[in-house]
Amino acid sequence: MEILTGNELMSGATVYLDRAGKWVEELQQARVFLREEAEAKDAAIAATKKTGRINSIEVETVSLREGVIYPDRIRERIRAEGPTAPRFDRQHLDEDGHVSI
Repeated sequence: MEILTGNELMSGATVYLDRAGKWVEELQQARVFLREEAEAKDAAIAATKKTGRINSIEVETVSLREGVIYPDRIRERIRAEGPTAPRFDRQHLDEDGHVSI
């Protein structure tokens, strides 16, 4: 089983092609392509490339675990769930232009 993923050009967000042919940010809404749906998958890739709205389109292999889409590669699991490191707010310059590091 496979899904299509990419990055939205304007926001950089990780996105997935859903069952309605739209690109969405939620992995669990992704359309799962079966092996016999290769032609439909290729058509979706070609149609997406024509729009220029999604970069780095990739085919990712997944499995279903109790109805939940689970990417086989750890890279895709990180892309779907977000950074593994803690997030910090952006530092802004003080009046003296000093940013602590």
